[in-house]
Amino acid sequence: MKLYNTLTRSIELFKPIHGSQVSMYTCGLTVYSHPHIGNWVAYIYWDILQRILTHHGYDVKRIQNITDVGHLTSDDDAGEDKMQVRAAKEGKTAWDIADTYSSIALNESQELGLITPTLIRATSCIDKQIEFVNQLEDKGYTYIIKDEGVYFDTSKLPDYGKLAQLDIDGLDAGARVSVDGKRNPTDFALWKFSPKNAKRDMEWESPWGVGFPGWHLECSAIAHESLGEHIDIHTGGIDHIPVHHTNEIAQSEALYGPNLAKYWVHANHIKVNGTKMSKSLGNVYTLEDIKEKGYSVVAFKLLILSKHYRTEGNFSWEILESSQNRLQNWQAQRDKVWQIDQDTEHQQALQRIKESLYDDLDTPKALAAIDEYFDAAEKRQKAPNIEVFNTIETLLGIKLIDIDAPDEIKKLLEMRSIARDSKNWEESDNIRQQLHELGYGVSDGPHGQIWSRIKA
Repeated sequence: MKLYNTLTRSIELFKPIHGSQVSMYTCGLTVYSHPHIGNWVAYIYWDILQRILTHHGYDVKRIQNITDVGHLTSDDDAGEDKMQVRAAKEGKTAWDIADTYSSIALNESQELGLITPTLIRATSCIDKQIEFVNQLEDKGYTYIIKDEGVYFDTSKLPDYGKLAQLDIDGLDAGARVSVDGKRNPTDFALWKFSPKNAKRDMEWESPWGVGFPGWHLECSAIAHESLGEHIDIHTGGIDHIPVHHTNEIAQSEALYGPNLAKYWVHANHIKVNGTKMSKSLGNVYTLEDIKEKGYSVVAFKLLILSKHYRTEGNFSWEILESSQNRLQNWQAQRDKVWQIDQDTEHQQALQRIKESLYDDLDTPKALAAIDEYFDAAEKRQKAPNIEVFNTIETLLGIKLIDIDAPDEIKKLLEMRSIARDSKNWEESDNIRQQLHELGYGVSDGPHGQIWSRIKA
């Protein structure tokens, strides 16, 4: 199996640190709002990655944080905590906001057919984060800015910025500096002090004063506590590379030495109609929007998988319509298994699907291999082999409906067959319409009537 490693900027043969054991950390959502479709892109790919690793025989331990505190509205440690901003907007507490949107995210993840990793909320391990900062302080990596917080001194690390390949000396003098008192442009907050004369919903006592952890801190503390000092795979979006993951590496490797993660794997984004998603443009969509327009969330998943995880994608309703058609065709192929003999020339197709996914998660190539096999089986006048559908479910997390048509439908099909045999075309058309209203289509071919579900 091969993966592109952002750290080395190359595709590498995957080899775990400890034999067949694979440790995998995924940067999770900041649960301050309803996830939009762009938020789900990376998680769809990391689910595929976990499935492939497991299928390959590895024992995968995957941890994913839930950011419910500390993520400020900017990456330079300025602005308010996103959770607090949303709480004020909705007239609720930050705790309520976290509970509400964490629940929505979990439900939508299950709708997408994603395996649920071990989820750990940032607020559940504040003590571990305080301990982490204590250790950094003992090693001389921190300093305090009055009324602001405890900061990490990035000048103490000679290779700071190696993941993003930052030109530290070439940074603009004002870049990433909006807090007075920073020693270096790239220094970042480990622990932020609560504002004076104001009480936050989420704040804790610490050796340095009442406050809350910085966003980057939670991932280092959670990964260390759950997976150890060095892990196999760290995943996230490309937007995490220059700041969040760069700072996570800095604070973790300051304590535990080089190679927080052996492989850093990042997913690219999608645009909407070729433009960046923006509330002002009205093009920020959710899975609820997709369902309200009559599309399946699985069709959205296919839309995402039709692009490689490292390339920028595009969402439009026309593209989603195409993905819905693909899903419908796959379901129609699955329905054939109940009606005609299965194809036996499927092993090569299975091999192509797996080889595509093992080759740096080449999902577009895997989808193409599936489509081509279905076309080939149809030419052989056979139903695709059930092993192909099992592979689709196992590796892509797409489970098609796998039950036979109910007796009511079979009775109507029998009546239609009798009508056609007697050349009663009007009756045949009437029954076809009844079937359609019940969610079933019917076609006539060499095998007689073949039914299929209209919606996957």
